[in-house]
Amino acid sequence: MAWNEPGGGNKDPWSGKGGDQGPPDLDEVIKKLQDKLGGIFGGGKPGKGSTLGGRGPGSAGIGLIVGVIVLIWLASGIYIVEPAERGVVLRFGAYSETTEPGPHWHIPFPVEDVVKVNVDQIDSFSHKATMLTRDENIVDVELTVQSRIQDAADFLFQDQSPGKTLRDAIETSVREVIGKSDLDYILTEGRSAIADRIMTTAQGLIDSYKTGLIITSVNTQPAKPPEAVKSAFDDAIKAREDKERLENKAQAYANEVIPQARGEAARQVADAKAYKDRVIAEAEGESSRFTSVLKEYQRAPKVTRERLYLDALETVLGQSSKVMLDVKDSNSLMYIPLDKMIQQGDDENSPPVMPSAASSSAASMPTRSRPRENPRGRSIR
Repeated sequence: MAWNEPGGGNKDPWSGKGGDQGPPDLDEVIKKLQDKLGGIFGGGKPGKGSTLGGRGPGSAGIGLIVGVIVLIWLASGIYIVEPAERGVVLRFGAYSETTEPGPHWHIPFPVEDVVKVNVDQIDSFSHKATMLTRDENIVDVELTVQSRIQDAADFLFQDQSPGKTLRDAIETSVREVIGKSDLDYILTEGRSAIADRIMTTAQGLIDSYKTGLIITSVNTQPAKPPEAVKSAFDDAIKAREDKERLENKAQAYANEVIPQARGEAARQVADAKAYKDRVIAEAEGESSRFTSVLKEYQRAPKVTRERLYLDALETVLGQSSKVMLDVKDSNSLMYIPLDKMIQQGDDENSPPVMPSAASSSAASMPTRSRPRENPRGRSIR
């Protein structure tokens, strides 16, 4: 049976009455939606006679649009700072704070704005100039400077042109350091020290101006004289190198000779000390021997004199060549080589010369002569 037939009862699905099987009333749905939106955005409740084309639903749509716009505006304040960056928050154009890497939120434009500054980026520039040294010489200096941002707020607001300030500070520092150094020091061993002094002086200047920059390195190229006097400087450098070479050679020679001389001196001192000890020991021995002989002489003078005489003969005869002759039983056939004996006395290294066999036998054995008959008849030997 249709819902609008007689006897079917009031089962109009659009009336909201006559059972739970019909669809909900459209006006009721709109009314509930308006109530919810009004609670969110502060709107009032619509009147009882509101319909689909009335004023209440239009106001709710405008409120919804405004709410979406507000949400989008608030969401526009979300920003992310990269690890190499720093976020500088400006409130109505004035500095407010500096934010670290990560997600952040600020009041959206036009109240606040964020400027992101890369603090890890390295900027470099070169500087070249002709300057006067302390000893009144002219030298060409060239160097390369690298820097980065250390304080983002100072970099943006404290100095109008931080890069120009850094260049001016470098030039001032270079002229100050070079003007206080001699040319030889600049051209030789003072290169790294000069770079460090320039870096320290320039950093102090830019810190006083609050540029927000930090100098990471200063690399100096080898300094050189102007082209007009380059030949003279080359001669001077060559002479300096020759001087150093000769000094090194002399030092090497000294290092070789001095130890030898010290060793020779030590050896001579040791020999002299040994000689001294030997002479002293011999003198002490002779003194002791003489003292002992004196004691014995005092006890037995005759025996001691005899003993001293025999010792002297033993010493003298033991160091000389000798020929023993039996004068009593000798004959005229003995031959003594006196010339060889004299030569042997002159030449101590030659072996001792002995008499010939005939003379030796004659000298060592007594010769017997034939007995002579005396007038009285007795033999005489």
